[in-house]
Amino acid sequence: MICANMATTVVNKFGQSAAHALAAFGDFWRFFGRTLMWMGSGWWRWRNIREVFPLMYEVGTRSVPVISVTGAFIGMVLAVEAYTQFKTIGQEQRLGSIVSVSVVKQIGPVLTAVMLAGRIGGSLTAELGTMNVTEQLDALRVMGADPVRVLVVPRFLACLMMTPILTMYSDALGVLGGWLICVHSLGIPNQPFWEYARKGMDLWTINEGLVESIFFGGAIAMIACYKGFTTRAGASGVGRACTESFVASFLAIIIFNFFFAKVAEDWYIAQYGIRSLFGG
Repeated sequence: MICANMATTVVNKFGQSAAHALAAFGDFWRFFGRTLMWMGSGWWRWRNIREVFPLMYEVGTRSVPVISVTGAFIGMVLAVEAYTQFKTIGQEQRLGSIVSVSVVKQIGPVLTAVMLAGRIGGSLTAELGTMNVTEQLDALRVMGADPVRVLVVPRFLACLMMTPILTMYSDALGVLGGWLICVHSLGIPNQPFWEYARKGMDLWTINEGLVESIFFGGAIAMIACYKGFTTRAGASGVGRACTESFVASFLAIIIFNFFFAKVAEDWYIAQYGIRSLFGG
């Protein structure tokens, strides 16, 4: 009898958790739909667009230091770890190809997005969560202003525009970091490094990472804003919302990365055939 009651309790709690998760998932997409609706409803006036610029500074300029350090060092780490494997097969001069392609195609966009999810996502969630707890969002509604239009749309646009720019910056520093280690530490000649880096990359590879980063930026902004709007009361509620925002953003980045990589690779093969790592 006791075992039966325990089993019933476990099933009941699981069902409630699943129902709450499903409801939150649907509520999130309604929230996203409202954001898109306001973007297409006369939002593109100068008095609205100028609200984006301070947020672009917050998302972009203030993220430069952390993006600089992580971007440069990930290129260095790639060079150090790949050198031994390439040297065993006598292809260490081709190291520029694997460093540049790995940074630009996969690691650069994902790493930049994860850094933004931790810095910007947490900041947006804390800011909007505090406004929600202190009833500032309700005050906006009383004044006839939709908080989604006033607060969410400019943050969403700032993340969409700045994430690809930060990704390009991170990619450039990653390749330079790899070059620094390869040429000045591992003894690889300068000319072969850049030659194979050029052969390994093409316009498709560069665009693949940039388009991917746009989706990452949009996901980070929407998740952070949604978590801020649904924050529970109290300081603990804001802290919990920030944690949930980062975890959800990280999972979204990983899932987006898998499906986007699969679609992009299949599309590339269908048009151009199997790509060569070293080009040519």
